[in-house]
Amino acid sequence: MAKKAAVLKGDGTGPELVDAMMHVLKACNTQCELILCEAGSEQWEKNGGDTYIPDQTAKIMEESDACYKGPTTTIPRPDAPRSVAVSTRQKFQLYCNIRPIKTYERLSPNKKLDFVCFREATEGLYAGIEFKISDDSAIAIRKTTRKGCRRIADATFAWAKKYNLKKIIAITKRNILKETDGIFWGEIERAAKENSGIEIEEYYIDNMTQQLVKNPERFNNSVLVSTNLFMDIISECASGNIGSIGNVYSANIGDSYAMFEPAHGSAPKYKGMNKVNPTAAILSGAWMVEYLGEPEIRNAIFLATEQVINEGKYVTYDIGGSAKTSEMADAIAKISKEKLRK
Repeated sequence: MAKKAAVLKGDGTGPELVDAMMHVLKACNTQCELILCEAGSEQWEKNGGDTYIPDQTAKIMEESDACYKGPTTTIPRPDAPRSVAVSTRQKFQLYCNIRPIKTYERLSPNKKLDFVCFREATEGLYAGIEFKISDDSAIAIRKTTRKGCRRIADATFAWAKKYNLKKIIAITKRNILKETDGIFWGEIERAAKENSGIEIEEYYIDNMTQQLVKNPERFNNSVLVSTNLFMDIISECASGNIGSIGNVYSANIGDSYAMFEPAHGSAPKYKGMNKVNPTAAILSGAWMVEYLGEPEIRNAIFLATEQVINEGKYVTYDIGGSAKTSEMADAIAKISKEKLRK
């Protein structure tokens, strides 16, 4: 029986990036059923409600084996709903947000990076627990639980073992946040004792950002792991080393469900211009079909994307070319299809 995936079109450039992703998957003859849905701030501003995810979309997501989220806009107003990503992570307990960081030869000839960022994705400051205590002050609570820290620690070590990586870098601010980061670090230490042969090292968040600018190669062949806000910052900082945020793809994985998404925003100023980089959107879709049982399609798309970027002929403006979104997607689709025939 074919696996089903809800595909959220999103806002801004989201729909055209989703089109590019689906074009590539269909060229590869995916057998997954891809169901297009509405979600995001544009539909919310028309229809209202207390969430960016309409009931009809939520139902399709619940009946699917996974979902794909095109970039969405989160309006920074107190009366606006929680973001689509945060809502989905919390609803389905997608506690593990994974962002691989890998350079392309043409984009980074003098730098070779290959590591992965693991982010706890259901709690921390992104739990959204805030109180206004007067007109001039407010408090946000950084929620940290042993259960939340335990499962992200275990997932990080499982990835390291699967890919034969020997080092895990835990990012904290434990000298200041003694209680919350104390629980997190305690679970990293526990997991290390249960997984011999994998080294752990702790970096404070402020030093870590400096190291990612100064000497990111030191983190190659390792897994970086941290709490929600810290790893959001770190993975974004790391992505600055690989040519464009448009290249950064991601997965949000729980015990029985997953959401795949490009790591970047909706870039509304480029909406309808057919110019934004579809790399992250396409690779996130390829990762989704691997999760749904089609690893050969994932492998073909990843190889094809690397080839297109390194050749430089059909690439978008942000990575040194002048191709349209659809032209780059078409080039990736054609090469992917050829690789699958071999």
